[in-house]
Amino acid sequence: MMGNVYVIVVDGLGVGAQEDAAEYGDEDMNTLGHVSEETGVKLPNLQKMGIGNIISLPSVTENEEPLAAYGKLREVSAGKDSTTGHWEIAGIQLERPFPTYPNGFPKEVIDQFCEGTGVDKALCNKPYSGTDVIRDFGEEHLATGNPIVYTSADSVFQVACHEDVVSVEKLYEWCEFARKEVCTGEHEVGRVIARPFTGETGHFERISDKRHDYSSIPPKNNLVQKLYDSGVKTYSIGKVADLFAGQGFTQYRHTKSNAEGISQLLSLMSAQLDNSFVFVNLIDTDQLFGHRLDPEGYAGSLEEFDRAIPAIVSKIREEDLLIITGDHGNDPCSSSTDHSREFVPLLVFPKGNAMSENLGTGDTFSNIAKTVAEFFKMENDFPGKSFLN
Repeated sequence: MMGNVYVIVVDGLGVGAQEDAAEYGDEDMNTLGHVSEETGVKLPNLQKMGIGNIISLPSVTENEEPLAAYGKLREVSAGKDSTTGHWEIAGIQLERPFPTYPNGFPKEVIDQFCEGTGVDKALCNKPYSGTDVIRDFGEEHLATGNPIVYTSADSVFQVACHEDVVSVEKLYEWCEFARKEVCTGEHEVGRVIARPFTGETGHFERISDKRHDYSSIPPKNNLVQKLYDSGVKTYSIGKVADLFAGQGFTQYRHTKSNAEGISQLLSLMSAQLDNSFVFVNLIDTDQLFGHRLDPEGYAGSLEEFDRAIPAIVSKIREEDLLIITGDHGNDPCSSSTDHSREFVPLLVFPKGNAMSENLGTGDTFSNIAKTVAEFFKMENDFPGKSFLN
């Protein structure tokens, strides 16, 4: 029987500013450290795994005999967004960051989008919080039918429409057009995101489970595609498949919450998988709490994941490999609602499969791609180093 690899990305879970963080304005960021200090979060099961051994945490002690090998990873790609982070995990390192638009999109981009979708104008066109933008522009959108177009500190072109004004299907068509015809060349953003919402003036709510991300097309030499081409079954849980434009996955399962993502993972683990790679993203820490500067909510989301650890670990067979990590930071204790340039944690279970208990600081997220490729005995030229025996 061949084993399976499970990679769980806790979105926005950083463990301290990288050496180059000042270049991104993030020199004081430490997502997990600051959440621990401010909330006193208790993570007893992750503590047993060794998360308190990675960095000093006020509320999570070190473990003299951790269940997992532990360390942290450095991002070398230019950028600090989810696409860049997940691509680097899959072995792709970007020398040029995806473009960002701190002053909104240029006129030619908006004009092309409006002409192609047949709308009079785009509302907003500036960096904005996703909840605030529908609060501030939702009423005008209801009155005019014009879409709300906005961005963030990340490389994203986001389109928000009320489901009663623009059907979700039509919104998807508009975003596909933006992906293929508008956001190309020098304006090739990391993601075009459809953001449907519902409700009435003063009570608008985003429909999170109908959000859809249209990623830039990843290079073909990424881990997921190579595994798929070599016959390994590949599964996405959460937004991972969206970040890879749906390419290279045997099956993908979108989720509404971390609770559903954990449930989907446990369901797959109970299905007697063999020779499979399962790539999971747990988004709540980032989307619901990091961007909204809510350390208590962030702590609660970590605690939710911590409660699931015993069930997850109990389903890992001797021939399997579990890797827990992050894709960037998102410090809810800071004054910034943006992602942050941080190291990410690394836990590897069973630790006997790792070259040592303390894996130190890896030079790139792509150490994961190198490790997974080696696990499946697949020839590869991914950058980085495997942390297997």
